[in-house]
Amino acid sequence: MANLRVGLIGLGMMGRHHARVIREVDGLDLVAVADAYGDPHGVARGLPVLGSVEELIAAGINMAVAAVPTGMHEEVGLALAAAGVHTLVEKPIAASTAAGARLVDAFAAKGLVGAVGHIERFNPALQSLRKRIANGELGEVYQIATRRQGPFPARIADVGVVKDLGTHDIDLTAWLAQSRFVSITAQTTTRSGRPHEDMVAATGKLANGIITNHLVNWLSPMKERLTIVTGEKGAFVADTVTADLTFYENGTVATEWDSIGAFRGVSEGNVTRLAIAKPEPLRTEHEAFRDAVLGLRHDVVTMAEGQDTLVVAEAVIESSRTGESVRIPA
Repeated sequence: MANLRVGLIGLGMMGRHHARVIREVDGLDLVAVADAYGDPHGVARGLPVLGSVEELIAAGINMAVAAVPTGMHEEVGLALAAAGVHTLVEKPIAASTAAGARLVDAFAAKGLVGAVGHIERFNPALQSLRKRIANGELGEVYQIATRRQGPFPARIADVGVVKDLGTHDIDLTAWLAQSRFVSITAQTTTRSGRPHEDMVAATGKLANGIITNHLVNWLSPMKERLTIVTGEKGAFVADTVTADLTFYENGTVATEWDSIGAFRGVSEGNVTRLAIAKPEPLRTEHEAFRDAVLGLRHDVVTMAEGQDTLVVAEAVIESSRTGESVRIPA
């Protein structure tokens, strides 16, 4: 079978990584790249740097990756859908839910694979965690808490921390729990002098009763990417920077220390750092996208799922503006 012909539009920080991985994945040929602002990282490697999505389409591509700024997702995505090109759009799906809905409809109408690059789903620690939750290793799940903090990234200019980073945690939380958000309450602040929020604290509830907590900011001097899932048998902690997964088991050994023995909750048990394979998440994402285009499997983040995540992200912003909890429509 001939390799799929892939086009890449957007050659910035994420675009250069997409280019590298596309070239590494079996069954894919990177045949065209485009960016109106040129190729600052030298990823073209002899390919002409095209100036528009129309030129990219004219190169005769089967599938595309759109790593353009969020505000351009709708324009670029609609052009690719109209041309019948299967497309992976970087997260979030679009700058607004109205734009996201138009993308969902356009790809569905053409029967195309439309995917959103919520790469955290493909982190090996979270993939292992989801399987373990589904297999009942944690028993009933009570809470999912995330912390995503670090310095300000120069690559982001058109959205705030909620839509850029917070959408990772919204998506992975619903995916791990296999349940949608039904409500969210949030506080944001802006400290960097930019027009968009750069710090958020949000608390949510899922349809299956799990409660959630999310701390996200661009204002911390240290980088932290943690997902903590607490349930009746203990807690899993996934560090997605290192792809480490650790299980903190509820204690089963009785204590003789009276002040601790008086505590009627759980106690500390064994702590196990789990050995898991650690493939690169971006490569796993591209392999899943390739296989979806070929009709072999369908575990990409669909545009409908990306739209659900964006709806919750906009509810976070609305809650921070009004000071009220926001219900998420089904």
